Amino acid sequence: MTAIAAGRVATARDALPIVLLPLGSDDDALDACLAALDAGTPAGTRVWLADDAQAGPRGLAIIERWLQRTPLAADYSRRQRRIGEVAHLDEALQACGDADVVVLAADSIPAPGWLAQLAACFARDAAIATATPWCNAGEAAAWPRCGEIAPVPVDLPRLAQACAAMPPQHPELPAAVAHAVALRGSARRRAGGLDAASYGSWYAALVDLSLRLSGLGWRNALCETAFVARGGEGVADDGDLDALAVRWPGWHARLAHFLMNDPLHEMRMQLTQRHAAVEAAHPQADLFPRADGGDAQGDDGTRVQ
Repeated sequence: MTAIAAGRVATARDALPIVLLPLGSDDDALDACLAALDAGTPAGTRVWLADDAQAGPRGLAIIERWLQRTPLAADYSRRQRRIGEVAHLDEALQACGDADVVVLAADSIPAPGWLAQLAACFARDAAIATATPWCNAGEAAAWPRCGEIAPVPVDLPRLAQACAAMPPQHPELPAAVAHAVALRGSARRRAGGLDAASYGSWYAALVDLSLRLSGLGWRNALCETAFVARGGEGVADDGDLDALAVRWPGWHARLAHFLMNDPLHEMRMQLTQRHAAVEAAHPQADLFPRADGGDAQGDDGTRVQ
C-alpha cells in the first residue's frame, strides 16, 4: 500500500465514530459480541471497552485474549469500584468530548458494515442527534415486527446486505434504543449528557436524553441501512419508568401509540422483501466456502460472506 493510500484509509477510519462498549457480566454474550465486532467493523476502528467492575475472571480472560489479536484500535478500562451503569457511561461519554460515539450493548451482535452505515446516517442529516439501527429486539426499531422480540437472525451478513440496499430515509423514532445508538457529540454536549441522578438504567437515561435532544430541535432517527442483533430488549431499573413518567408525562402514551400504529410498517415490509430477495439469489452460498478459506472484503473493510 502506498503512503497516499494508507493515509486515505486512516482518514476514513478516523471519520468513524468511537465504539463505546460498556461491559456486563455475561461472558458468552461478550465473547460473541467481540467476535462480531472484529468480523463486521473496519480494521483500526477506535473501540473502548469500559468496565464498571463488572467483568469476572472468565470475562477478563476473554478481554485479554481479544485485545491481543483484534485488528481494531481497542482500549480497555476498569473501575476499582462500581459506580452504576448511567454514571459510568456518562463519565466515559464526557471523556470522549465532542466526538461522535456509538454505544453498543455488550450482548449485541453487530452485522457487517453496521458502523459505516451509522456514520453515513449522520453525514446525510446534520439534525440527527441519535441514530438507531434495526434490531430483532429493538422495540420501536424492531424487525421484522414492531415491538416484538424475534430470535437473533442466523444470516446476519445477508441481512446486512438487504439493509444496505434500503433507500436511506432515516425516519423519526420516539427515542433512541439501547441495543446500539450513535450519539452526535456536539448534540450530546449541548443537551448536558446523561442524568445519573434520576435514572439507574441506560435504557431510561437514553430515553430521557433523546427527549431532551428532541426538545432542542434535534432528531432521533432510525438508521434503516444497518442492523445490530441482540438476545433481548434493554430493561429499566426499578423506579426508572416512574421517573420518566414524572418528567415526561406524555412519553408512555407516545411510545404505546407508535408501537400500536407502527408508522414504519411499510419500511419493515420492504426490508423483509429485500432480505428474501438476497436469500433467493444465494440459496446455497453457505455450502460453497471460498477456496482460500477466507472471507470476502467489503468496500468498508468488513468481511462479508
